[in-house]
Order: sequence, then C-alpha cells, then structure tokens
Amino acid sequence: MLKKTGIAILFCLVTGLAQAQELQARLTVITSKISTQVDKKVFQTLQGALMTFLNNRRWTNDVVQPNEKIQCNFLLNLERDLGNNVFAGKLTVQAARPIYNTSYDSPIINFLDENLVFRYVEFQPIEFNENRIQGNDPLASNLTATLAYYVNIILGMDYDSYALRGGDSYFQKAWNIVNNAPENKEITGWKSYESLRNRYWLAENLNNNRFALLHDVFYAYYRNGMDNFYSSEEDGRNGILNSLNYLNTINGENPNSMIVQFFFQGKSTELLKVFSKATAEQKTRARELLTKLDLTHAQTYKDLK
Repeated sequence: MLKKTGIAILFCLVTGLAQAQELQARLTVITSKISTQVDKKVFQTLQGALMTFLNNRRWTNDVVQPNEKIQCNFLLNLERDLGNNVFAGKLTVQAARPIYNTSYDSPIINFLDENLVFRYVEFQPIEFNENRIQGNDPLASNLTATLAYYVNIILGMDYDSYALRGGDSYFQKAWNIVNNAPENKEITGWKSYESLRNRYWLAENLNNNRFALLHDVFYAYYRNGMDNFYSSEEDGRNGILNSLNYLNTINGENPNSMIVQFFFQGKSTELLKVFSKATAEQKTRARELLTKLDLTHAQTYKDLK
C-alpha cells in the first residue's frame, strides 16, 4: 500500500500514464458575512474553479493511485468585501493520512490562516506559475499563491511521513513561494515581521536546519508509530513516544516555535486514544510531554492517569 514505491515508478515508465493527480480536495467558500449587494453566484463559480485548480493540477512527478490521493479540505470563509472585487477572509486547511491496514485517517494538518486578501472577477482564469508567482495583479495572484503554498506544505508533510526527509523538495517549493510572494499594501502573511505565526514562519521552520529533527518527528510518528499499531500496539506507542521526545528536544532548543504548536493542531483526541491503553509508565511519560508541549490541550491530557 505504501506510496512512492519502485513498483509505482515502474508502472509509470511502462504505461506512460502519469496523469493521476495527487489530491482529493474539497474546497468550500462561505459568504454569510458578505453583503447581499454582491452576486453570490460569483462565489459558486470561484468555488468550482478552485476545486478544479486543486484537483486537476499535477503537483508532483509521481504516479498516484486513486487510493493514495491525499484527503484534504479547504474552507475559505469570506468576511469582508473591500470593493473592486477584492475580498478578505480566513482559510482553514485540513489534510489527513491513511494509517496502514486500517480505515482510519490521521490528521496531518489542521491550520487556520487568518490573513487572506485577494481579488476575483467571475470567470477569470485561476492560474499559478512557479516561475512568476507575483503575476500582473498581485491581489489576484495572492489567492492561488496561498493555495499552492499550502498544497506544498501538505505534500511535504505527507511525503515526510512515508520516508525520512521525503518532503524536502515540497517544503523548498513552499519557501520559494514565500520568497516570491505577491506584494501589495493589503496583502499580509508572507513577511517575518508581520507575525510569529504565519506562512513565513511555517515554511522557515520546515526548511531551517535548526529544526532538522522535525523531519524525524513526522517519520517516527507515522511510519514507526501509527502504521505499526496494526501489528504491535506496543511498538506503535513507542514510535509515537519517540516522536514526542524529538519534539521536546526541538522545543528545548527553540522555545515557543511555531512548528511545535502547528504539529499538535488536530491531534489531541488521537493522542489521548493512542495512550489510553498504554502502560502506567508510558502514560506518565506521555502526560508529562504532552502537557508541556501542547499547552492548548493540557487539561485534556491530564486524563491520562
């Protein structure tokens, strides 16, 4: 079942059918806060166009079987009409990874981007060019640049979870988008000085050698941890405990870094279930680490007794 195998590559070479796209994405545009003066049909057109953009574009050079497509959701919640076809809102990005020999999908991303401003005119082409990210209209380009950025973050984390450092090239692509992002006085989220929790810092952490151990975290959590539960729950829990130990090392060397908090978003329920049947020693260690690293859900983890 594991993807990116030699068999898949051979299949590609023999058949030449490398057309399968990598994502099974759902994108929803919410417009309840937008004035009724705007024709809501525009947003239906936008939603359809963005779904096509995400699902029909080839984001990698790999052959992906239908059951290997990455399940992801994008929720675009529009909050303000700034005039001249410019809108501001928030983007929620969620993605999950199937766990070996189960029907369970584990969350790899559950992130809220609170600063998205873009221009959209109905039926305008939805385009993204890696070599010319800025485009003729930065506000129009900002929407596809942001989506392409998160697609590469999703791909990087997914590939990292199957092979150590497997996602490096996609994290680098995300960083390239940051460095060449559209610029306009209304556009935010791409600069280091704007916030400590934005697109800049997420990609920076994922590409910075100071956080190199983070890639061991992804691999240990999924391949050595979650994927092992079918054959040995003990081995699975130990793999996840190792990933938490790695995160503790990262946090000690880089206090209050964005990436540690990013990792835990959407995982508290999963982690509670993982350690609910653990040994007393494992529960104690897990509780110590989780209440320290994931402060938002510290109270939840205290149930590990």
